[in-house]
Amino acid sequence: MFISPMLLHKSVQPFDDDNYITELKLDGFRAIWTKFNDKTRIYTRHNNEITSKFPELINLPIPNGTILDGEIIVTDKLGRPDFETTMERFFSTKSNHKISYSVFDLIYYNGVKIANLSLLERKDILNKVVPEDTPLLNKVQWIEGNAVQYFELIKQHELEGIVQKRVDSIYQINKRSSDWLKVINYQYEDVYISGLRKDKFGLLLNFNDGKYAGLMEFMPTANRKEFYRQYSDLIVEENEKFSYLDPKLKVKVKYRNLTKKGLLRIPSFVEWIS
Repeated sequence: MFISPMLLHKSVQPFDDDNYITELKLDGFRAIWTKFNDKTRIYTRHNNEITSKFPELINLPIPNGTILDGEIIVTDKLGRPDFETTMERFFSTKSNHKISYSVFDLIYYNGVKIANLSLLERKDILNKVVPEDTPLLNKVQWIEGNAVQYFELIKQHELEGIVQKRVDSIYQINKRSSDWLKVINYQYEDVYISGLRKDKFGLLLNFNDGKYAGLMEFMPTANRKEFYRQYSDLIVEENEKFSYLDPKLKVKVKYRNLTKKGLLRIPSFVEWIS
């Protein structure tokens, strides 16, 4: 039984408000875990069943009639969620990386839909469903308020960000709600535009030392138009896939982190650098 999960809006900055709890935003992928009639099913947020990929999650000590919402992660040597390694584990049957299913909510309990209970009431029930945390199955820890200080802490540890949730929020199935907010710990870099992808929008980026920095697909429409007015004079070479440019246009981008190959992960446009 699949439930389309509740989604989050973005907040540019954290804020302190005791009407919200603060959680660590885990850098993995969303997983809906269900058990009915002694049959376990695991789904991505897009309703793709992935049960067979994670056999270690099939026989968890969870009662029938339960639907959990959480994040599957793999941690690095420092205990931090590692997105690339998590994706390696997801796509490769030969990967032996140990996963962790970190649960932050539940939608059904004992076969009863409890989405209309408040967040804190659902958290109390979750404590009964998962009474002890283990490396394989655990609850996402949370605190009341104190988001600003918590965000500074996760920045020091180079973690992805935080989530702020209203304490009285119901679980809004298949909706994006401002009751749940994510604050991303973005990194920033000044880079040069070195090419344009032809089939769909994407800009090749270079670091200041000339090394390839990655592909940027996120750029506001007004800034794209400004780019298109300038780029044709900078073309130095072309093939079927790309127009390569003399790297004269400089931009500030924000990104999640550097990949293991040293590339910008999910870069997006911030502003032009004159």
